[in-house]
Amino acid sequence: MTMKQSFFSLSLLLLFVLHCISTQAQPAAAPAAPTPPSAPAIAPTPPSPMTPIVTINPPPIGAPIPSGPTNVIKILEKAGRFTLLIRLLKSTTVINQIEHQINSTNGRLTLFAPTDGAFSSLSSGTLNSLTDPQKESLIQFHVISSYISLPQFQTVSNPLRTNAGDNSRYRYQLNATAYPNSVNISTGLTNTSVSAIVYSDGQLAIYQVDKVLLPWEIFGAKPPAAALAPAPEKPKKEKPAAVAYSPDDGKTDAADVSGAMSLRMNMQNVVLFGVAIVAPLINFS
Repeated sequence: MTMKQSFFSLSLLLLFVLHCISTQAQPAAAPAAPTPPSAPAIAPTPPSPMTPIVTINPPPIGAPIPSGPTNVIKILEKAGRFTLLIRLLKSTTVINQIEHQINSTNGRLTLFAPTDGAFSSLSSGTLNSLTDPQKESLIQFHVISSYISLPQFQTVSNPLRTNAGDNSRYRYQLNATAYPNSVNISTGLTNTSVSAIVYSDGQLAIYQVDKVLLPWEIFGAKPPAAALAPAPEKPKKEKPAAVAYSPDDGKTDAADVSGAMSLRMNMQNVVLFGVAIVAPLINFS
């Protein structure tokens, strides 16, 4: 009996030890991570409106321009990308007029300079089809005889007066519209913007444009001629109204004259007839 109780007690002790060992062998459960607070929703930023951008290069481009008279050709050569414009300036002698003007007392000038790419974008044979006077007018159309800084385009009066002359519609009309970051140039056939300041010194301004400014006088269709006003109708000759004649009118119409003569002859006949009757009566008495 004593042995059974001892064996039972030993079994309980053994089970208790085994339970403690298995409990200690199990890893402790990791504490649950705290749930992060939900982040507030961020509204997408609306895209900002696009505005034209003017690339402003330090004036002048390239090496410093030598002191002395302003040389437009050297400025364009140092800037590069204006080979065709330089060729036209020289072949039309417009360059002589420009440099004489810019180097005269108080001379001021603004030049819109199309790039080589601008000339290349013209239809094939466009320049070759022009006469020499037309080529000269085309280049003069890119020249303004006054200095216009970029901010001054805000207040210029359109249409601008170019060296090509007549700035009326369908002739050599050039309009400039200024925006916060660009200047738009329009001729009625060409619409482009100033893409860079090539040179600006307060006396001469050269602005790069990526299209050739085409004047309507040379490249545009001729406007329809105004319809001729109808010739005024000739007044119709009115027939003279019939006029009643009277003896007092003193008219010398042939019919009236013949009537008067007939009446006079009848009166004379009556008188003679009366005399012929009265005469025998007188003699008889």
